[in-house]
Amino acid sequence: MSATIPDRMQAVQLEKEGGLLTVGQIPVPRPGPGEVLVRMAASPINPSDLGFLSGGFGYQRELPIVPGIEGSGRVMDAGPGWLGKFLTGKRVACTKSTNSGGTWAGYMVTKASGCIPLQKNIPLEQGAMLVVNPMTAVVFFDILKQGGHTAFVNTAAASALGRMLLRLSLKRGVPLINIVRRTDQAEILRVLGAEYILVSTDADFDQKLHDLAHRLNATLLLDAIAGEFTQQLVNAAPKKSVILVYSILSGKPAQIMPNTLWHDDKRIEGFYLATWASNHNLLKILSVAQTAQKMLGSDLQTDVHKRLPLSSIREGLDLYQKNMTAGKILLVIDSQEVSISA
Repeated sequence: MSATIPDRMQAVQLEKEGGLLTVGQIPVPRPGPGEVLVRMAASPINPSDLGFLSGGFGYQRELPIVPGIEGSGRVMDAGPGWLGKFLTGKRVACTKSTNSGGTWAGYMVTKASGCIPLQKNIPLEQGAMLVVNPMTAVVFFDILKQGGHTAFVNTAAASALGRMLLRLSLKRGVPLINIVRRTDQAEILRVLGAEYILVSTDADFDQKLHDLAHRLNATLLLDAIAGEFTQQLVNAAPKKSVILVYSILSGKPAQIMPNTLWHDDKRIEGFYLATWASNHNLLKILSVAQTAQKMLGSDLQTDVHKRLPLSSIREGLDLYQKNMTAGKILLVIDSQEVSISA
């Protein structure tokens, strides 16, 4: 298949810290051992992408670099290794490798293990948004079950991931305390059927969270905010709770007083899907992916606010940052594979 691969491709690039993104022609990369070359079809803008662009979230990168955390496409070539050869020609959901170019380009080289074969009934549009949110939602419920937690708390609950967790909690009968920042976000969750919603900007928020978390025995608290908010969650958590920090939307490191953990046997852990995957075998990862794919058309479906060509990346970023709860901005890279007018 390598004969059909061009020498150059359109790509978004971050050339310097704090600089504007550029769109231009760059060489198509070639896969090495254990790697594949994916012809990209589509890629969303996620909060993690904003963190990457700002230099946050602990991402390491050498500039210039192509951004983009996840997407979908077709494997066109592979370096040495059985998995890459197996994937060649297949439609996949994919994620970028550490220190490599990302998904906002015509082609991307990534680890073969960073690709998930898509089932025949999964369109590339939804496949582009399979990993970061749907697979994380499935893993969170696995953590909930394995940890013996009977109720949980989620912050940034009006986000795409937050709504997925809400739908799964309703289906599985697991009480969920949803935390949002604004009353309009609370209304979105009420329409979806949420029973427990707290607005973090309310004057009595801390007391309400404490009382509700203890009444429901919500011992798993998912923290997407970090900063000072982590301590608020620790203060509200019942004994033997786990506060799982999985994002840094505040842009600040999680801040806690260690003595507030000791006395009630509470603990703080971090979660990053790529790290989780590195600690599990391929069969487990594929099992989670299969579970997520089965629900992509229902509980784990991602709403798309607008589809834009790669050349409109600046417009896309502006739209997404102005209203992140409206749905994803999807960058359409191959309009023959994913319709830009859907």
